[in-house]
Amino acid sequence: MANKVNSKLFTNSMKDKVVIITGGTSGIGKALAFEFGRHGSKVVITGRNATDLNEAGRELKAAGIEALEINADVSREEDNKKMAEETLGRFGRIDVLINNAGISMRAAFQDVKIDVIKKVMDINFYGAIYATHYCLPEIVKNKGSIVGISSIAGFRGLPGRTGYSASKFALNGFLEVLRTEYLRKGVHVLTACPGFTATNIRMRALLADGREQKESPREESKEMTPEKCARHIYKATVKRKQILILTLEGKLAVFFNKWWPWLADRLVFNAMAHEANAPVK
Repeated sequence: MANKVNSKLFTNSMKDKVVIITGGTSGIGKALAFEFGRHGSKVVITGRNATDLNEAGRELKAAGIEALEINADVSREEDNKKMAEETLGRFGRIDVLINNAGISMRAAFQDVKIDVIKKVMDINFYGAIYATHYCLPEIVKNKGSIVGISSIAGFRGLPGRTGYSASKFALNGFLEVLRTEYLRKGVHVLTACPGFTATNIRMRALLADGREQKESPREESKEMTPEKCARHIYKATVKRKQILILTLEGKLAVFFNKWWPWLADRLVFNAMAHEANAPVK
């Protein structure tokens, strides 16, 4: 009987909560919108591409999910302010913020333009800073959750991903500070680190000159699906976990980097150097 009660509480724990997901038009963000929505949450998604945003909104509503789409670029502070204001105008509260919007890059540091690294930092790190700043008062009031979709690259630097790894290390540090500062105020902070997941992030990764690479160097069919990743993140949010590291590959990378960094350097280099058209060999 106890198991049934606990299961019911778990299933309904996000019912009627207002959940903002930045970058919610594809990949993990879109999967999270469906995952929280099917558990009864009111979902707000943001995105820069209006066509993709409207299509994702239609799909959510067709599935019976109450959703609001906001055309916003997380790298622009004013767009994040608008996001919080429009959410409050529609739903009157904010319970969960998922800082999901992100971009990757793939180039050796000696080759990459500095503007490419800056663009990655503006989206992956400052986007989370801006969004959290404007949603924080409501989340504190409601004792809600702040979730950062980080990466194994935020624990272990990846060759050829200078800007991406740097942005995720910065995000992890920000979330750790936030979790500690609000330790006694009932705010939950989750650092969620997927391993390689089958999304379009690698197709849109920026090359040394800022162009999108348009194709993935990995076998996407072998990676974790966004839907499975979203289920793990939903459960971790409900359980108010602090850190979530996904996939065996990801857990091993973090473990080896902590205890045998010299070995991790060699293992990571070899793994990344064997990718198609690897920028580091």
